[in-house]
Amino acid sequence: MSGRLAILACGGALPVRLAEACPDALCYALQGVPHELGNRAEEHQVEKLGGLFAAMKAAGVDRMVMAGALTRPALDPTALDPQTMQLVPRIMAAMQGGDDGLLRVVIEVFEEQGFAVLGAHELLPDLTASEELQIGAPDPQDLKDAARAWDILSALSPLDVGQGCVVAAGQVLGIETIQGTDALLRFVSETPEALRLGAGGVYVKAAKRGQDLRVDMPAIGPTTIDGVASAGLAGLVIEAGRVMILEREATLKAVEDAGLFLTARAL
Repeated sequence: MSGRLAILACGGALPVRLAEACPDALCYALQGVPHELGNRAEEHQVEKLGGLFAAMKAAGVDRMVMAGALTRPALDPTALDPQTMQLVPRIMAAMQGGDDGLLRVVIEVFEEQGFAVLGAHELLPDLTASEELQIGAPDPQDLKDAARAWDILSALSPLDVGQGCVVAAGQVLGIETIQGTDALLRFVSETPEALRLGAGGVYVKAAKRGQDLRVDMPAIGPTTIDGVASAGLAGLVIEAGRVMILEREATLKAVEDAGLFLTARAL
């Protein structure tokens, strides 16, 4: 018989939805990493991962899912337990690369402890969108802009940069970096009209090539839609099967209410 499922909760609504869908799952969180599970999540110090591993094993956990927006907590070197201290050089080396490299190491660490790491989309298959998703309709210029944004994201993938790009009238208005989607769309909204060749534009969201989607699948939600509308864009194109739609009902309603288009395409 298989063991228990654990949810390692980070920020946002996704861990809450997972906990609702998997009521028998055990919930954990790291101190200093915001989450919305309240007292349901057993918190552990990030400096004492040995204690977290021990607690999960004692509870019979053999599968886990890491879900939500992960912020990097501050570390207190004086509080490190021996097991975490051994991991620090490896994690610090991974941090010198991009998020993908760091998250791969995090997955490896948990797998080495005997835990199978699952993706949220494996537990909640309706999180992602199929190619049938279509709200509104992009015009020919929107399709050209989306194609240019796809090309840019594909070119940047080997460098572990960017899950989102905004293009308007063939002009690149912004590329998502470590600051995230909200910062990108805010930056675009603040772009002077004199620098924009015209109205409209498209926000494209896609996974990086080779990205491990178990812990870092791109996502959009109601806040994304608000940002797209505030930036004066015409709509969004997301990668089918590889981008999550959080708070799906509210997100799709926000698209309709804002008069935007949203479509999912295979890259």
